[in-house]
Amino acid sequence: MITLIIAAILIFAASSVYANPACAVCTVAVAASLEIAHYFGVDDSVVGVWAGAFLALLGYWMIVWFEHKKWRFAGRDFLLIALSVGMIGFMYVSKLEYDPQPILIFFLDPFLFSVIVGAVVLILSHHFYQWMKKKNGGHAHFPFEKVAVPVVSLALVSLLFYYYPICQKAQELYSF
Repeated sequence: MITLIIAAILIFAASSVYANPACAVCTVAVAASLEIAHYFGVDDSVVGVWAGAFLALLGYWMIVWFEHKKWRFAGRDFLLIALSVGMIGFMYVSKLEYDPQPILIFFLDPFLFSVIVGAVVLILSHHFYQWMKKKNGGHAHFPFEKVAVPVVSLALVSLLFYYYPICQKAQELYSF
């Protein structure tokens, strides 16, 4: 059931509108920030939101690369986004313990849930930016709006998860 819901969300999100992902500098900055956040003890659910956004960005970069190579096939965008978001299991496989808990209507690990939420929020914020730009005659309302909309969206979700944590038990990930 949950797999079908996630697949439906990713199918909706993986469209040709996203052939222009975020800048490479922003992608690298998010990746570096994840390790720094863990070092300073930020809650797993907050880190998961940004990890999901990072993996969705990597999926968009793969779509651009496949398009550059002219590798086109049915379901390509969905497959690349699903594979990139699915990489979260490989990133933290030795550092996290899978502990499913009831979250809303789902029975998922809180970190996995926050990763999926982060990816969906990033994708939806890109859709929202494209809609706002279209309503404004094809122009942004202010400089760097393309960056501000997803960052503000992810920051709001991070604040929500910080003040209302979904990870009930603190997990010590690193032993520095």
